[in-house]
Amino acid sequence: MTPLAPVNADGDMLVIAHRGASGERPEHTLASYERAIDQGADYIEPDLVVTKDLMLVARHENDIGETTDVADRPEFADRRRTKNIEGQMVNGWFAEDFTLAELRTLRAKERMPALRPANATFDGLYQVPTFADIIALKRAKEAETGRRIGLYPELKHPTWLLQETGIDVVDLLARQLREEGLDGADSDVFVQAFDIAPLQRLDKMIDTPLILLIRPEGGPYDEPAMTWAGIMTPTGLAEVATYADGIGPFMGHVLNDDGTPTDLVRDAHAAGLQVHPWTVRKENVFLPPSLRSDDSQNGVGNMMGLVELLKAAGVDGYFTDDPALVRGK
Repeated sequence: MTPLAPVNADGDMLVIAHRGASGERPEHTLASYERAIDQGADYIEPDLVVTKDLMLVARHENDIGETTDVADRPEFADRRRTKNIEGQMVNGWFAEDFTLAELRTLRAKERMPALRPANATFDGLYQVPTFADIIALKRAKEAETGRRIGLYPELKHPTWLLQETGIDVVDLLARQLREEGLDGADSDVFVQAFDIAPLQRLDKMIDTPLILLIRPEGGPYDEPAMTWAGIMTPTGLAEVATYADGIGPFMGHVLNDDGTPTDLVRDAHAAGLQVHPWTVRKENVFLPPSLRSDDSQNGVGNMMGLVELLKAAGVDGYFTDDPALVRGK
């Protein structure tokens, strides 16, 4: 049997398909992930939430109202709830209140239809995939393409879920990775979260690299005395390196408004951490003013200009909604 070509064989910056090829298909669908793989992404990124019967599934949030047709399903009208999610009141339908069988009856839809109307033409076609489905797709595409394909799962609200529902998604993920033989340091898997304690637990449970995500402002939900600003100092980054292998910061922490690099990449590398910022997108609304094509929100700007700025800043990889554009496919 011919060995699979390694992930990122060219040694360039990692291309991490943010929710799949979400610039072209509704996010977190097998169609979106497969398209990203076909376009040359090194890793595909599923956000993981959990069902009532403890199955990990891929959705942007545990509130599935924005990304499925649940609001149009009268049989689930009584499932609508208001929950305090990490200090924010959210009214919607939540994955943890549905069994997997119930979720399977729903269909995905585009989360940003006004910005990406072409994506909305695929509404109603795709199911909500499980993490097991995504692993199966990875392996099928590896057999088809002859190259290894990485997984980059994110645990959504792991501390909140444990506190509010008693569901331990850290344990669920570690167990599933172990059962799939994907818990090793060489398994082409990164696990990411915005919470610190779940990563510290995972560091003792699996050997896959771990990434601390960093929001634009505030601090980690499970450590209210800490701030992201403090975590991004040399001392803070040295502490991160005791339990994680890298950081996934908001783009504005890596690049100044004028496109010049901040000190974050240099300081993170000095601490032995990789840096994977988010998110490279083609639409003007997501780009710095100097890289926009016009005043419209959904016009296509100079996305590759942003990639070049990240390369100059020395990042190790980046999340993108548009792997085809950055891979030239």
